[in-house]
Amino acid sequence: MANDDLTVAVLGPGGVGGLLAALLARTGHRVVCLAGDKTVQALRENGIRVSSGRYGPFTARVEADTRLREPADVVFVTVKHTALDAALERVPANELAEDALVVPLLNGVEHPAVLRQRYGAGRLAPAVIRVESTRIAPGVIEHDSPFVEIDLTGESVARGRLDRLTGALEWAGVRVRVLDGEAAALWAKMVFLAPFALLTTRYGVPLGEVRTRYREELAALVEETTAVALAAGAATDPAVALARYDLLPAEMKSSMQRDAEAGRALELDAIGGALLRAAERHGVAAPVANRLVRELRWSFLDA
Repeated sequence: MANDDLTVAVLGPGGVGGLLAALLARTGHRVVCLAGDKTVQALRENGIRVSSGRYGPFTARVEADTRLREPADVVFVTVKHTALDAALERVPANELAEDALVVPLLNGVEHPAVLRQRYGAGRLAPAVIRVESTRIAPGVIEHDSPFVEIDLTGESVARGRLDRLTGALEWAGVRVRVLDGEAAALWAKMVFLAPFALLTTRYGVPLGEVRTRYREELAALVEETTAVALAAGAATDPAVALARYDLLPAEMKSSMQRDAEAGRALELDAIGGALLRAAERHGVAAPVANRLVRELRWSFLDA
């Protein structure tokens, strides 16, 4: 695919957003990162420094501002769900071109409705990303996983606009698939993410211990999550979903677990809460998920 020049805004240049911003900037795209004053100053002075086994160490120069002040071809929304409402003030709807793409890369399944209401269905291209990448400091990104994979959707967006973005991302070294169904893409990630996040955070252990010491609980939670996904319109095989965990590094941690260790707000409602609301809506029993969410709320939210 071609690498057409794009103007890309990245709302929230953290572990995910910062990595994408750096990869796109080093392949020639104009990238504007939207963040708070401290991060804006760091990016203007030093760019984004990436340490990655896949892409090597490199520094990419980007622009930075506290809000979007001119039209962009693509706006990646990569903030944590807990900061979404406040962060969206940095991207006024009237600053977006009519054919701009708004691409959220958030955890969970409920955020597209919020973004459609704000920016319009014709601009929204919900996506999911699979990557382990951490912001060490403003503008300093550590990419740990041997992959960066994005599933891109856009049921109300012209395919040519999706293809243009896909070409830019693939040129930058990101593996991209364009899928027909939004629900299928979002729930495919949720089936993996919810058990991974809830169990690693609840027990404070990496994936290797979850899939051995807590294997029975992991399998039960995968069964529940795949049942909810099926009811929501996304067919997923629980055996295949469970086997995915065995292919990943034993030391891998979830972003929710890292947030808990750092004392940051948890995306518990966006992941566990959304799962339970969908289960209730579709009449699917989810006792393991209910217990884990309740225990995590007691341990981290009500402490």
